Amino acid sequence: MNNALPSLTAEHRGLLLKVASDSIRNGVHENRALAVDAHEYPGELRESWAAFVTLTKADQLRGCVGTLDSGLPLVVNVAKYAYAAAFCDSRFGPLTEGELPALEIHISVLSKLAPIPCQSEAELLTRLQPGIDGLLLEEGGNRGTLLPSVWANIPQPQEFLRQLKRKAGLPPDYWSATVRVKRYVTCCFP
Repeated sequence: MNNALPSLTAEHRGLLLKVASDSIRNGVHENRALAVDAHEYPGELRESWAAFVTLTKADQLRGCVGTLDSGLPLVVNVAKYAYAAAFCDSRFGPLTEGELPALEIHISVLSKLAPIPCQSEAELLTRLQPGIDGLLLEEGGNRGTLLPSVWANIPQPQEFLRQLKRKAGLPPDYWSATVRVKRYVTCCFP
């Protein structure tokens, strides 16, 4: 697997966190994501990388939205998905201005997806790297992903896979010869 991730300096990470914060504030005041001109940012942030933005408040999830597709510049994805995590995550109501001071922003930049060839769930379980792999599971029109950070809450590979199947809208004990699983790694910050 190609685990390549962008080389993000502390300055790059700081810029991305500021873009995420500014996009959320723009959402509170303007009801839309921050418009970002990628050309105003360093080259590394203009490269095409998939990203998720996770929001927490008092160590509790407050929103998490992102993409597995790296079709846009990283800085544009961060602005777009910071806004979406704050205002469009269907598990939560829209973020309010009063929540801003307690909000923590976490950005996960994803490597490219790599298939995990396997003939059975048992074989897949032997190939997983707990704490490292993010997984995408696809079956017909069903699709779900869990970021590598989820291993902290679900450290057992079998339970991790069961939760992934649930997220994809499948029964937790489901398996078929047509299930496709891909892995990725992330660079997470702050």
